[in-house]
Amino acid sequence: MASDSGDRVAPSRTRGSYPKGQARRQQIVDEAVLVFGRSGSASGSLREVAKRVGLTPAGLLHHFASKEELFAEVLRQRDERVRAAAGEPAEHGLIEQAAKVVAYNQTTRGLTSLYSTVVAEAADPDHPLHDDFATRYRERAQATAALLRAGQCAGEIAPDIDPEAGARLISAVMDGIQQQWLLDATVDMTALFDEFVRGYLRAASPR
Repeated sequence: MASDSGDRVAPSRTRGSYPKGQARRQQIVDEAVLVFGRSGSASGSLREVAKRVGLTPAGLLHHFASKEELFAEVLRQRDERVRAAAGEPAEHGLIEQAAKVVAYNQTTRGLTSLYSTVVAEAADPDHPLHDDFATRYRERAQATAALLRAGQCAGEIAPDIDPEAGARLISAVMDGIQQQWLLDATVDMTALFDEFVRGYLRAASPR
């Protein structure tokens, strides 16, 4: 699902095991979220990140060996934060977990903007993350379809939904309302997703 529940990104090599070094690394990551979220992974520069934390580019490279390593750490932390806030998708809990992801994303504009920007960039077949994100969406759709089937068997999900199509629609809806919110902060992502759940996903209550 969009701005997903935290597909795992391989952890970057940790440098600077001392607390001061770790604090500096985290400061760099926090600023990188803002830079990459605004400019994208391709246009966002190490020089700008370094300037924001009071380092030279060479000084920043003491903490992260490359822009790619820094960006991987940004994505890894983003995934961890979403997973901690929303939990893992589980049988009989898909709707609730997805709603938690939406609610969390609405509280973290920088990370949400980052994810949306990078997904848009990765649509280019030549982008270095194109295959990674294509795989993310495909695997997430497969996992979500399985949870939809389980929900249908339990009477929680509308029985006439095609699980494969439904899985892709959930992702598309989450991406779409997220993009609208980034363009207009008055958009209530949680309310819109709840409306989608009531109108499409949730099985009708017996009269």
